[in-house]
Amino acid sequence: MRLFSPTKPLRFGEFVALMALLMSAVAFSIDAMLPALPLIGQELSPESPQRGQLVITAFVFGLGMGTLVCGPVSDAFGRKSVLLVGISLYLAGAVLAMQAWSIESLLAARFLQGLGAAAPRVVATAMVRDLYSGRSMARVTSIIMTLFVLVPAIAPSIGAGIMWVSNWRMIFFAFVAFGIIAGLWLMTRQPESLAPENRRPLRPRVIWAALVEIVTNPAVMIYVVALTFAFAPLFAWLSNLPMIFDDVYDRAATFPFWFAATALFAGTASIVNAKLVMRFGMRRIATLAFLWQASVSVFFLGLMLLGLPAPWDFALFFAFMCTAFFSIGLTFGNLNALALQPLGHMAGIGSSVVMSLSTMGSVMIALPISLAYDGTPLPLIFGMILCASVALSLMLLSRRVAGEETA
Repeated sequence: MRLFSPTKPLRFGEFVALMALLMSAVAFSIDAMLPALPLIGQELSPESPQRGQLVITAFVFGLGMGTLVCGPVSDAFGRKSVLLVGISLYLAGAVLAMQAWSIESLLAARFLQGLGAAAPRVVATAMVRDLYSGRSMARVTSIIMTLFVLVPAIAPSIGAGIMWVSNWRMIFFAFVAFGIIAGLWLMTRQPESLAPENRRPLRPRVIWAALVEIVTNPAVMIYVVALTFAFAPLFAWLSNLPMIFDDVYDRAATFPFWFAATALFAGTASIVNAKLVMRFGMRRIATLAFLWQASVSVFFLGLMLLGLPAPWDFALFFAFMCTAFFSIGLTFGNLNALALQPLGHMAGIGSSVVMSLSTMGSVMIALPISLAYDGTPLPLIFGMILCASVALSLMLLSRRVAGEETA
């Protein structure tokens, strides 16, 4: 039994690698499915093939519901047990999806899989907060994001490769293997990070009090709103990029290559942040990142309005895309750490609320930006200018609202 109840803390490198693996569950489970969506629609819903797209929606819906539950439950019962339950649900959903006989059964299985994936997404962040705080947490988060960014870069290729040698159902077998590896690693190596004396009872009154404390804390909410405006351009870009590569630049066939290159370049932002955050602080780096993002967006917008002949027009767009994603990468880890800094006594529910509010809010902001697509990248750039400017204003305001950084 001692094999499954380790007490010796993991070394820094192994802890970061395990947390990165857990947090990548969501990205892997979404991005690896993208090449399979047309075939799923044709096979399980031939009368309405477009329903294959709901495979992603069902997963995200389950993820959203699970996000609000996992945090407070982990505050009451400990991080590790909730993580293992979540991984078990994730595995069950993947197995059921592999055997789905209709689109409805597949969507139900994906909902269950998303519900389980919420635990690695939320509880792993809370586990990091249990062991680190302030700038140290921002450094750890940045390193984790450096590893995490590799997943969106390679996941679509993994899904396509599996389909090339087998069929789309075997992608769910890859999810099963992923979950088993993560679960065994967690069980045998990672000790529980939340001491019994620091746990919070799972009572409606306690949870409500925690929610009120979070949403009425200006030092938390100003960073949550800034994080919302940081996320929004990313969601808008992910929605529109395939169409832009096809409609504007006629490069649909090579889109995975360019997207992977952009993701890898953006990953270097986390490396830069990990090296600089201990010296300059989370808020200063995030503020400068938003200032850079807004300024560069205005500059590239001016160049694009002037018009350039092919292939220089695409080269300019790709340069802007890399620059934009790089600046976004300088904000996530810092803003998460800033928002959770006052919530160390309830990191689980704090992580749940911060993630839920910022994700739902950013989707609402990204939706009109995406719908404004007019066959050019201009609406995306206008949206990025707007979001970066609002976030910059919030970061400047945070000096008065949130006070000076500690640690």
